[in-house]
Parts: sequence; C-alpha cells; structure tokens
Amino acid sequence: MRYEVWAPAAETVEVETGGARHAMTRAERPGWWTADVGAGTGEPDYGFVLDGDGPFPDPRSPWQPDGVHGLSRAYDHDRFKWSDEGWRGRPLAGSVLYELHVGTFTPEGTFDAAAERLDHLVALGVDAVELLPVAAFPGRHGWGYDGVHLWAVHGPYGGPDGLKRFVDAAHRRGLAVVLDVVYNHLGPSGNHLGRYGPYFTDAHQTPWGPAVNVDQAGSDEVRAYILGNALMWLRDYHLDGLRLDAVHAIRDQRALHLLEELAASVSRLSARTGREMFLIAESDLNDPRLVTSREAGGYGLDAQWSDDFHHALHTLLTGERQGYYADFGSPAVLAKTLTRVFLHDGTWSSFRGRTHGRPVDTHRTPAHRFLGFLQNHDQVGNRATGDRISASLSPGLRKVGAGLLLTAPFTPMLFMGEEWGAGTPWRYFSDHQEPELARAVSEGRRREFADHGWASEDVPDPQDPETYRASILNWSELDEPGHRELYEWYRALIALRRAEPELTDPRLTEVAVEHGESWFVIHRGDLRVAVNLGPEPLPLPDGDVLLASSTEVDGSGLPGESVVILRTPGRGRT
Repeated sequence: MRYEVWAPAAETVEVETGGARHAMTRAERPGWWTADVGAGTGEPDYGFVLDGDGPFPDPRSPWQPDGVHGLSRAYDHDRFKWSDEGWRGRPLAGSVLYELHVGTFTPEGTFDAAAERLDHLVALGVDAVELLPVAAFPGRHGWGYDGVHLWAVHGPYGGPDGLKRFVDAAHRRGLAVVLDVVYNHLGPSGNHLGRYGPYFTDAHQTPWGPAVNVDQAGSDEVRAYILGNALMWLRDYHLDGLRLDAVHAIRDQRALHLLEELAASVSRLSARTGREMFLIAESDLNDPRLVTSREAGGYGLDAQWSDDFHHALHTLLTGERQGYYADFGSPAVLAKTLTRVFLHDGTWSSFRGRTHGRPVDTHRTPAHRFLGFLQNHDQVGNRATGDRISASLSPGLRKVGAGLLLTAPFTPMLFMGEEWGAGTPWRYFSDHQEPELARAVSEGRRREFADHGWASEDVPDPQDPETYRASILNWSELDEPGHRELYEWYRALIALRRAEPELTDPRLTEVAVEHGESWFVIHRGDLRVAVNLGPEPLPLPDGDVLLASSTEVDGSGLPGESVVILRTPGRGRT
C-alpha cells in the first residue's frame, strides 16, 4: 500500500502500521514523502512519525475509528454500492432547505436514524437537507464546528458508510443533501496539522487564533488541502452542495481568492459529473460580491445567508433589541430587507460602531441567491439557554413568522423542529475529554453571558451531558394538537410556494411593501401577503384568499396576529 504525506519541515518521516515503522522517502513534489508498504492481513491502522515523534493521524485521514486522537484507517470509496445512478441533483433556485444536526435530530444521533425521518421532510415539502458539520471532532457529542479531521466522517454518527447511506436514502426520495464545512479554523483537541507544515499563520488572526494559511509561504499545499477536501465531499459522498462556514474569517490576500478558486473547481466537477452542485456562504460582510458571477468580478458562489433578514424578522416578532439586534425591529427595516436584502448596505451599524456592507444590485441579482430563515443553529444555540423563538411567541405570531419567511423572495431554510414549534431547546454542547479544555469551555461560556447579566447557574454547562440530551428533538410533540396545527401550516405554505410562481419569482424589483406600525402588505406580483402583528383586527385588503393562518379571516377583517395570502381581484392565473 502506498502512503503519502506533506511534511515540508521534517528531516525524517516514517509511517507506523501494524506495530512496525517504515521509513518514507522524499517525493519529487516539494515537501511530500512516500512509502510503499507490503500488504499484510487486512489494512491495519496507521500514523506518521515526524522526526521520531508520533505517530500522528494522517492530515487527510479518511476514517478515524478511534476518535480524533487515534490512528487513521484506510477507506476505499469504490466499495460502497450506490443506488442513485440517475440522480442529477436539484437546483437551489425554488428550493426549501432544512438544517439539521445529526446528533440531536433523533435520540439515536446517527445517520441511519436520521434517514428513517426523511419521509417526514418529504411530506413537509422540503427539497434539500443541510447537515451541520460531520467532519471528525473531539468526543461523542458536539456541534461539529471544532472538527480536526476534515477528510474523515465523525465515527459516532456512523462513519463514512453511514453518511453515504444517508445521502443515498435522501436521493431516493428526491432530496438533495448539503454539508456544512469549516475552512476558517480547526478545533484545538487532536489538531496536529501544525506539526506537519504551515497550515496556520500568525500573519492573520481570527476569533479562534492564528488563521488558516491560504496566502502566506507554503499556502499552495494548504489551499490544495482545502480544495481537495471540498471536491471529495461532492464527488465521493455524492453531496449536492456545501455551506461554507464564516467565510469572512478566511483571510486571503491573494489576487485569486480561495472562494473564487473553489467556485471554479466545483463548476468543473459539476460539468464533468453532470450533476447540479452549489456553494452557499455564511458571511458577516454583507457583500454581494460573494454571489456575483466570476465573469462580473465576483467570487461566483451560488448563495449566501442573509442574517439581516433574520434579525429584522426576529426583532419585529419578539421585541428584542439587545446586541446586534439594536438597529433592527421596525417595520421599515423588514421592508428594506425584503426589497434590498441587507439593512446594512453601506449604512451605519451601531453594534459595530461604523458603516457596514455594500448594496445589492436588485436589478441584476436574483433573490434566490440569499437564504432567509426564521431560525438556525447559530441564532438558537448561541442564546444563553438555547431557547427557540417558539418559546417566546404566541401561536399566532409563530404562524406569522412562518408566513413571512415562506412568502419572502429568498431561498427559505428551516431549522429542525421549527415546523412544529419544537419545545426542546437547542443548546451549545461539547464533549472534550481533556479536563483543562473542558473546564475552559464551560467557564468561557458562562463568562460570556455573565457580561450580559446572566447568573452562571442559569447558563447550561456545555460539558454537562444533560445539556446535550435536552437538545434532542422530541418527535412525539408532532402528534400534539398545537404542534400538529403549526406543522400543517408549514406544509400548506410550502405547497402554496410551489404552486404559485410569484412566490419563487427571483426578481427583487417585483417585490413591494406597504406598512404601518403593526401591519404589512407585501406585493409579490399578483399576490399580496397581508400581516397583522397587533392584537386588534384590521381591514382586509381586497382579493381572493388563497391561504390564511386564522380561521377567523373573512370579509370583515384581518384578525390580530395573523397572516393571509390573497390574489389581486380579477387577476387569476392563466
């Protein structure tokens, strides 16, 4: 078997496998080492010894059966028998995404158990599943954003075969699968990349420490490591897209930005395989250049999350104004995000203490390039107690929030359990095995919220197993009357979105908003979305009612805390 590794600073490199060490020799490619070891019984686990120190796992390890600190194991992608030969993917435009965390989506916390719930998503009307990170991370339970083996699938979820079974099952049901990947940092526990080469640089700093080195000396191989990883997920695991975590923290000063290079690489893979593939960025920059075509000087990504739309919607429904919500909360702000995407598009941000963002060209940029959401893992899990928006809203306002989300011009994304108003929180949890790191995570979490007036005993300990267990969805809620009613409302909204072309029209220029202090009328072509946020009834606009959140809607008015979708009188579809 041939072993290869990039370790440019090492004087000697050995591969340890089957209890024996074998010397590696320098390859023609600068910094690379190779060794051919005769096959023994099976394929034993292996690691690399650098200048006598080790063994350490392979930076490109495809499988870590004993966790991030264990040895690596070879994995043959060709051995898996796929059944999705006819799958060609789904376009992002017009789709509804559903974000889920494998470890808390079901009590079992595995790919196979999650696959058993896919029929629920089909019945809901979802088009694509977005998985939180599954790259191998420390311990058994965690969010996945502290992954350290980017090429390996987390073992407790089911490993590489488990992920493939999940993707295969999704494709059989017509569902695309998107994976959240993290290229802006790696977790500290089990991270040995710095021993191999200049994977990190002090030239740039991020919230997690030194930046991943994509633009300094030695960065060619680091970029190849990231690009190769992204293509591996799409090619070998048949994934349909990637969600790129916090791309604003990828510090790249090269003329060809890593994101642009990635977009071009994925386009080539898509053309070669004949499958639809897309890239979605999370970014704090409010910069439409991310989703501007490469031909027009942009990075050429397919979509980006729109936090401003979330903030506008959340604050209007809840009344919260703390922290980064300070500039949001008025009807005018929601109207701006519905028609121009970003609130901060070169305007003053009081939270940042400076102007922020860049305008979206609403005449040229389709709205489906921006993901809208009422909830997501960050906006729930980064709250002190992980409380969902449903914990603070009346049943009427929950329906209003869903109505505004699913009739907005953006690509909508739901967070698991949102569709039935899950009563379970979704908290920040971790499972670090090193006592000092575990203590630092617990204390840091409580210290973060103590600065905002929270008592330490009221902030769940991330390392407490109960914090994880409390975050697991309770599927029995789905059969309870209030939850079932909300679920059926989500189903009806998604079905209407699919039936009415106006609701997937990507032209931002075709969206207009009228509003008062507690009401909205949103125009989507021949459709109107009328919203009453207040407690008292309001006059109902003229039109034929297509869908209403309240059974009390009639010709006399629009009830308090309700939403109705109408067609302009005399403008039926042809």
